[in-house]
Amino acid sequence: MMRRLITTVYALNFAFLLLAQPQLARADEPQYEDDLALVYGDKSVISVATGSALPLRRAPAVATVITAADIQATGATSLDGILETVPGLHVGRSTVMNLAIYTIRGVRSALSNPQVLLLINGTPVTNAYTGDRGLISADMPLENIARIEVIRGPGSALYGADAFSGVINIVTKTAKEQDGTRFGVRLGSFNSRDAWVLHGGKWGNIDVAASLQHSRTAGPHAVVERDAQSGLDQLFGTHASLAPGYQNLGRAATDGNLELSYEKWNLHLGFMHRENIGTGPGIGQALDPSGWGSSRRFVSDLKYKDPDFAKDWGLELNGSFTYYNENASVSIFPAGAFGGAFKDGFIGSPFRWERHERLNATLHYSGFAQHHVRLGMGVSKEDLYKIRETKNFNPDNSPINVGAFSDLTDVTDTVPYIRPHSRIVKYVYVQDEWQFAKDWTLTAGLRRDQYSDFGNTTNPRLALVWEVDYNLTAKLLYGSAFRAPAFEELYVINNPVVNGNPALKAEKMRTTELALSWQPQPGLQLGLNLFRYQMSDIIRVSNSFLNENGGSQSGRGLELEASWDASRSLRLSGNIAYQRAIDDITQKDPGLTPRRHAYLRADWHTPAGLLLNAQVNHVADRQREPADPRPKIKDYTTLDLTIGSNRKYAGWDWTLSVRNLFNADVREPSFYSTPFVNLPNDIAMGGRSVFLQFGYKL
Repeated sequence: MMRRLITTVYALNFAFLLLAQPQLARADEPQYEDDLALVYGDKSVISVATGSALPLRRAPAVATVITAADIQATGATSLDGILETVPGLHVGRSTVMNLAIYTIRGVRSALSNPQVLLLINGTPVTNAYTGDRGLISADMPLENIARIEVIRGPGSALYGADAFSGVINIVTKTAKEQDGTRFGVRLGSFNSRDAWVLHGGKWGNIDVAASLQHSRTAGPHAVVERDAQSGLDQLFGTHASLAPGYQNLGRAATDGNLELSYEKWNLHLGFMHRENIGTGPGIGQALDPSGWGSSRRFVSDLKYKDPDFAKDWGLELNGSFTYYNENASVSIFPAGAFGGAFKDGFIGSPFRWERHERLNATLHYSGFAQHHVRLGMGVSKEDLYKIRETKNFNPDNSPINVGAFSDLTDVTDTVPYIRPHSRIVKYVYVQDEWQFAKDWTLTAGLRRDQYSDFGNTTNPRLALVWEVDYNLTAKLLYGSAFRAPAFEELYVINNPVVNGNPALKAEKMRTTELALSWQPQPGLQLGLNLFRYQMSDIIRVSNSFLNENGGSQSGRGLELEASWDASRSLRLSGNIAYQRAIDDITQKDPGLTPRRHAYLRADWHTPAGLLLNAQVNHVADRQREPADPRPKIKDYTTLDLTIGSNRKYAGWDWTLSVRNLFNADVREPSFYSTPFVNLPNDIAMGGRSVFLQFGYKL
């Protein structure tokens, strides 16, 4: 049925375009520029699609831009909350430290999230061990964000590894956007406290933008009715489980940024610190109220940009260095686990230290008529240079002595979970934006990546953009992407559950998309996106407990978007996404992700100078994994309300936000396991919460 629907929609839209074309005003008519400004206004541009700033409607990708105004209006308190508003993007949860899993178009894994590349001002936020954002991504703040650019679909032709199902680029505020000093505080449910200070100004001829933010929370009171230890208690006849009980969801976060800009140079220094990150439902899906994790990230990023480096040539240089570390102390299972074999619990403390060094150069050439050529090359080193591990259990899961705290043993030099590794990545790419006819642009790109540990990969992209008229744009897109195997998938050792496999290849994806954007009248914007993808060489754990390339998956779906300025003071907007994925081996839905996702939003600027915002988020039709006999995950609908000052009074502004007003039972799926399901009632997300925020600008 879905295939017939997509085919029908394709046919109807192309028929509409062909029939409507003669009646539409042409772009070369005198009123075109005025009409363009009237229809689109001061619309945001996007740079993550090509590496150069383009109007969103002409970008050769399916993209969404979230502005600082959107963040303020919705009352969002973290990156995870605001990303749920993007069509086709659902923020799920992992059982590992309750970390967010950004699921784009149904593509996800159970525990980690290496399929989506996160950038801050174009610099990747990643770690070599898991291949995703790691613990540092917990509770990423929003106050210093000017805009968030989201690409749904492949981005490896420009960004390389992990730009697999999508790319998220966070653009921080410049000195001009800060323009002065602003303080803010926020208090809320679960003993949540946030404070920040932002500054933008001049230091001689140097533009200075700086920010410092700190947040702390005890986390929502999300209950786990039964956990993995409950199942073990049934097997061993014990009563060691701490369930029913609350998840461990507390955390503290500190973020600082300093940006110095002088003429063509830009220096960014930043740090992110996460401490006392709770273990969520538990690393082993057994409640662990005292376990914790922490992480630190320091980055220095120096950019040089000269658009007129030589006649018809522009030059960009970028060098960055990132230090990253993670550590944790967790009870994987509680005291008395495994029939009492572990007196004080099944305890482990893994530590990791990484360095990431990147250097790249990009040349822009505009000497050919109607062409903009982009040439790039770069090299990076990912270095897991140090590890440390203490634990009170052996590689076969038997206890060291009686499994007490006093039995914790440093196994770094004997039987660690991994040893230090590094990889060198070299790449070159070329991209040409060719306006081969009036209103037609073809973007073609190709990137070649060479990895020192698993080999080479080549990824092309093609994007045909047709500006049918000033109010109608059509895009036909094709691209491929890859996900590099993470160090844990390649090199993990002394683990009875799964072993690394140095022979792994990269996961691959090919995607085709059709996107239509239509503005039938000023203030009304409609969008339709259709997509199909094919994944291959998916890394999965085999029956021999080895990571292997053995899976493939196909998917298709659509995303509908709309926004309507009903009046000068009222805007209504929303989106609906539908996707269907099939495991090519089982011919069943791989599970865990919503097939249907709807989001509605209303913004009302009242005559009294207030901004009222309402958001409805509906997540539905989440299937279980093919072998899981449980019924499908329950649907849920949440309503968020926010009221705030639309104008500043003597420098002050305020916002009051209620999340999940009706206290809906929101749960994210737990994955299937045998001989019993570790979390049979899934992962509860907590209920209603209230936040009050004040800001003051000097």
